[in-house]
Amino acid sequence: MEAVERDLSRNAGNERLSEWFVLHGPALRAFFAKKAGGANAADLVQEVFICLQTRAVAEDVENVERYLFKVAHNVLASHRRSLRRRDRVLVAPSGDFDFGAEIADDRSPERIVQARSDLARLGAAIKAMPPRTQAAFLMHRFDEMTYSTIALRMGISESAVRHLMSRALAQIADALRDAP
Repeated sequence: MEAVERDLSRNAGNERLSEWFVLHGPALRAFFAKKAGGANAADLVQEVFICLQTRAVAEDVENVERYLFKVAHNVLASHRRSLRRRDRVLVAPSGDFDFGAEIADDRSPERIVQARSDLARLGAAIKAMPPRTQAAFLMHRFDEMTYSTIALRMGISESAVRHLMSRALAQIADALRDAP
């Protein structure tokens, strides 16, 4: 009996998502075309509805458009993070695109030792930061909080958070630059 109720609920949810797609899909596509470029817009709209389907939105949503655009903002942020990660891997230190980069297959002992050394220096640089700088850095980079959220949590202005992040990144760059 529970399985039948679950299937009925899932079908009702899919019908609701289909209606939302028809009603709000064009607005989401326009939003993504403006924010992420037209080539990615359809894929990102699809990602929004995949997220909604996996969440199995069962309860009634008061403001569907607001809810959809909140999910769209999260999808866009995730998309941008993945692009930054990809760019960090594929762009050489000189800033040129490195077509010959071997991403994950070059696990030579030298690279492993170098990576461990870099990680140790990074950890030491983070531990050596002043407490507020360290807290802001960890919240932004590891907890993926925005500067405004960090500012609220720490009771400081966004510009103060920017300053703390700038100091943190400078300290990390110095620690990694001074590598033996």
